[in-house]
Amino acid sequence: MNIVLTGSLGNISKPLATTLIANGHSVTVISSKTDKQKKIESIGAKAAIGSLEDIHFLTTAFADADAVYCMIPFNFMEEDQMAYFKRIEMNYVQAIRQNKIEKVVFLTGWAADTGDSPLLNQLSDRTVIELRPGSFYTNFYNDIQTIKEHGALMAGYGGNDKIAFVSPDDIADVAFEELTTPSQGKKVRYVASEELTCDEAAKILGEAIGKPNLKWIALPEEQLLNGLIQSGFPQQLAYNFVRMQAETHSGKTFENYLKHRPVLGKTKLKSFANEFAHVYNEQ
Repeated sequence: MNIVLTGSLGNISKPLATTLIANGHSVTVISSKTDKQKKIESIGAKAAIGSLEDIHFLTTAFADADAVYCMIPFNFMEEDQMAYFKRIEMNYVQAIRQNKIEKVVFLTGWAADTGDSPLLNQLSDRTVIELRPGSFYTNFYNDIQTIKEHGALMAGYGGNDKIAFVSPDDIADVAFEELTTPSQGKKVRYVASEELTCDEAAKILGEAIGKPNLKWIALPEEQLLNGLIQSGFPQQLAYNFVRMQAETHSGKTFENYLKHRPVLGKTKLKSFANEFAHVYNEQ
């Protein structure tokens, strides 16, 4: 199969590309960064360098594809995040239709609101698999400075709140399966590696970095919002983050996840914690 991946050589796209190539598929990897071209080619993939905002580039990059893996990278410079997401999705829709691509795997998130998603709603005549991963293990790298400065993890949820965590490698495995297995119609598939409370996750990470009593503190919404805005988040994006985290804190997100509970992936948090400790100790 000819398969096109977005996401450059990120935490999901790189292992996904590697597995696809090892199984005999022809892979094109889209990246906006010219310095990624040689790295993409070094793993045996074709590099397509350009912007997802450029519909002509995207349509050309999708040419001759049997299937595509689509994700939307965060762009913190966009004040109106919803408009940005819809703009990229509409570009995907146009490029998919123009190239008559029959299968699409679309990465969203376990707390995402996709009710008005152009990609999910306007491709009813295609096979579209929406992957809804839980909270990425790799997001913990963003918390290193907070742990060092405050001795705790902090978010809009914490303590005994239950979270579905996921390894990007396990997401890549599921994406590989969905891209290469014959299927038809629409499908929603949640992806998770381990279900833990926030304090259970903090204990695992804390033991790995020599802080066995590490806690995960749930911040008040106003404090979280002000902190995000002060750190440079566009206001609308900050509000959206706070809303999603409030739903996680209330248990709504996990309750919805349980309705579609997946078979858990093989990579547990203790395994990732060793990698986390290495990065933590180097910073």
